[in-house]
Amino acid sequence: MRADESGSRTEDRPEPLFVTTHWSVVLAAGHGDTNRAGDALAHLCQTYWYPLYAFARRRGCSPHDAQDLTQEFFSRLLQGNWVAKADRQRGRFRSFLLSAMKHFMANEWNRASAQKRGGGQPILSLNDDSAERRYQFEPADTATPESLFERGWAVTLLEGVLARLEEEYRGAGKQSWMEAIRPALTTDRGALEYAELARKLGMSETAARVAVHRLRQRYRQLIRAEVAGTVASPDEVEEEMRHLFQVLTNG
Repeated sequence: MRADESGSRTEDRPEPLFVTTHWSVVLAAGHGDTNRAGDALAHLCQTYWYPLYAFARRRGCSPHDAQDLTQEFFSRLLQGNWVAKADRQRGRFRSFLLSAMKHFMANEWNRASAQKRGGGQPILSLNDDSAERRYQFEPADTATPESLFERGWAVTLLEGVLARLEEEYRGAGKQSWMEAIRPALTTDRGALEYAELARKLGMSETAARVAVHRLRQRYRQLIRAEVAGTVASPDEVEEEMRHLFQVLTNG
């Protein structure tokens, strides 16, 4: 038990770091086509549509072709058994996905484009307009398709984590708290004005510091859990965490 930010007692909620993650479920399925593996793969793909769209655009595809190509790629991935060919020694879903996308663009896109996109009804819903608007803010000339994919992966992962964190605060009736202290996630500790933050939250400065600490702690927990869901073993989590922050720093 611990006290939450408002002083009440709540159960500790340790985030299971690596029990059965999305990617480990998919890999464990191997050649078996299980519903569980399909659901896990669909969840992973929903997160990665924009990084692959940006990759296709930087490789020279028009917005329309990039949309069609990304949709068709995910349709083939989810309907087929490509995952059975994944190299389990490399483990990381993003590595498998980028390699599969390159193969698809080189060997299968011309044939696939002659068919109706997705074989009919699209499997994943892609917001075409938002994808292109987002792409317009990417570096114009300095990023390679691969580095743009990596940056898209990192940013998309953090966006998903932040959305989950905000949902938790809303569920606890603390939406105003989240709005007030959210800047603390990207502000250096020494630059935070705790007195002003305490005034906004209607609490003491000490309590405001505790609230910020717990927000950051939960944010880190959720990042680790999300990263763990994209690797094949717990041994790879720390390395993938370092890579994530390296991409964000260099981007």
